[in-house]
Amino acid sequence: MVQPDATLKVAGRHVRLWGIFIPDSGQECLTLFNPPRCGTRAAIALEQRIQRFVTCEIQGRDRDGMPLAICREGMTKFDPGEDLAAYLLREGWAVAAPYAPFEYHTLERIARTRGFGIWGFQVESVR
Repeated sequence: MVQPDATLKVAGRHVRLWGIFIPDSGQECLTLFNPPRCGTRAAIALEQRIQRFVTCEIQGRDRDGMPLAICREGMTKFDPGEDLAAYLLREGWAVAAPYAPFEYHTLERIARTRGFGIWGFQVESVR
């Protein structure tokens, strides 16, 4: 289950995605649901993306003690599933951490070049 701050609750434990930083992009609400679901744009993107079960592999802990994990959606014996941090980077809703793998930094640069997510113009600034 996706939390409003884009952390995940998996098997009863709250985890933060490893290798990325999610900047504050303001709150949005999905009004298609009753009650509406609100959260950061990254949280909304994750909520819309996740359609199957999520599996996480703990990599360490952050300063607050929250587990940092590589989480994948739909991972099976024959399918590695999709890395959710990589998804957020590709869509422009996250920034690669300095210690993140080269792939994460590449995905961030591609999103930045294409103007996706936080790298695009701010909706609030358009008249």
